[in-house]
Amino acid sequence: MIGINFGRLDNTLYMLRYISRWWMVAVPLLALLALALSWGRELPFVLVVIVAVVLAGAVLAAVHHAEVIAHRVGEPFGSLVLAVAVTVIEVALIVSLMISGGEHSASLARDTVFAAVMITCNGIVGLSLLSGALRRRVVVFNAEGTGGALATVATLSTLSLALPTFTTSAQGPAFSPAQLGFAAVVSLLLYGLFVLTQTVRHRDYFLPVTTEGTAATTEEHAPRPSARATMISLGLLLAALVAVVGLAKVESPVIEVAVSSAGLPQAVVGVVIALLVLLPETIAAVRAAKRDQIQISLNLALGSAMASIGLTIPAIAVASIWLKGPLVLGLGATHLVLLGLTFIVTTLTVVPGRATLLQSGVHLVLFAAFLFLAISP
Repeated sequence: MIGINFGRLDNTLYMLRYISRWWMVAVPLLALLALALSWGRELPFVLVVIVAVVLAGAVLAAVHHAEVIAHRVGEPFGSLVLAVAVTVIEVALIVSLMISGGEHSASLARDTVFAAVMITCNGIVGLSLLSGALRRRVVVFNAEGTGGALATVATLSTLSLALPTFTTSAQGPAFSPAQLGFAAVVSLLLYGLFVLTQTVRHRDYFLPVTTEGTAATTEEHAPRPSARATMISLGLLLAALVAVVGLAKVESPVIEVAVSSAGLPQAVVGVVIALLVLLPETIAAVRAAKRDQIQISLNLALGSAMASIGLTIPAIAVASIWLKGPLVLGLGATHLVLLGLTFIVTTLTVVPGRATLLQSGVHLVLFAAFLFLAISP
């Protein structure tokens, strides 16, 4: 019979938790150091790989510290923390690449925002429903809150990405300055109205629900972080976000060269950016789904899509004053079909307030179709 030394096991688990906490503190600082050493320099291949690994670590650290803050403030405010953080990264990447990219970057904002909508509404939603359905067979969520979020995302996407294809005031699939200003103001207003609805007036619409469809009671699986721990995580989150933006800028020339060398469309750069900046949301949403909190997963997915449009388009509109060249926002026919089908399918998923493995499969197939057509348009 083999005896188990529980004292040694407890010590081992304590050391693992200690190392994990130490690692999440060290990674943002290490990433800032890597940014300082690599900024403005041409790196050999080995260092490019090392920077990429540090970049991935900084993204994971951002997830951890955002979740600490979210656990402190509670839902639905917690879901907003990561969404806004991700949008900061996205805007910074788009603007920096558009400044240095020349004519090839005219459609980068469109490609990135559209990719973000496809990733969130199909990729993240599909993975979340898959994780939940494998565990519970049928997952439940609040159709009222989720439906309102979806309606906002659909409106913002249509106004910012579909209408420019059909307007006639400016040449090409682009807005005139007045139209761009209108789209930017409306985007901010709609996003602000949604945040007010989610956090104040109808907060209960965005809280997790039980299998009977009633609001779930708040169940703390771990003690809330102290105010001091939350402030430390806030500082490390900001450090990780700065490092992610900077290191992604360092890696972007390599990405662009790799895309061109492979003979892939330039739109793939926008897809890569969106995949990178939405990695924290994806991880957080899947974790929530595994905890039977599908509502939080949907809050994260649709909230990220909404923030990506509602905050990115106004920021790009302001930046376009200084950017040279046209700002292409209108989608082509293939992408318009994918966008319309995505909103039809997501509506059918949301309306019942319940979903199964089938719905997750439909969303994931749409996501796979988006990736395939991005590579082979």
